[in-house]
Amino acid sequence: MNKYKVVSIVLAIALLATMARLVAMHQGKNSPLAPNDKAEVVMQNIMQRKSVRSYTSQPVDRSKLDTLVRVAMAAPTGKNMRPWKFLIIDDKAVMQQLAQQLPRAKMLAVAQAAIVVCGDLSITDDKGKSSTNWTFDCSAATENLLLQAEAMGLGAVWTSVYPYDERMEAINATFKLPTHIVPFSLIPIGYPKGNPQPKDKYNKDNIHYNGW
Repeated sequence: MNKYKVVSIVLAIALLATMARLVAMHQGKNSPLAPNDKAEVVMQNIMQRKSVRSYTSQPVDRSKLDTLVRVAMAAPTGKNMRPWKFLIIDDKAVMQQLAQQLPRAKMLAVAQAAIVVCGDLSITDDKGKSSTNWTFDCSAATENLLLQAEAMGLGAVWTSVYPYDERMEAINATFKLPTHIVPFSLIPIGYPKGNPQPKDKYNKDNIHYNGW
């Protein structure tokens, strides 16, 4: 057989194999995960989450920042009050300024964006009372955001703002927040630089069944 025909046949077979793999991958992506697979994916994402404080110069699209806050708002919330607001920052000059004012958030100087999770004290229940759980709700929203960042290949770190007066004042002064909006956490965001690793925090001594 002519050697050129042989090469053509080999290339055709390789092309068909590649097409078959692509079809299988596409079908797999459109198929729902089995419960065990879904549990494994969720667990791995949680276990891989880490605090990332160093970032590359790659920008973070606003569409990704929008996704982060969308997922944050899926967090549990007492009485379904949702007493949260989200301030997205991608102005580098402002972030540099905040990095100087907030020693615990110096990584803002190299981050590509940041999100401030805030409590909204103007939101009331059917009796006109403000949420007494807003700090818990904002904590849950913050954790959701961090987990989604991990899943998207982004690096993020939770830096506390509330209840530290000087940190809250820095945020309030920079953004002229209304008095009913309380900055709770500040999360610098970017693509991880280097190879940060998660910490293994499991300790069986912290577990008790049916009593102490």
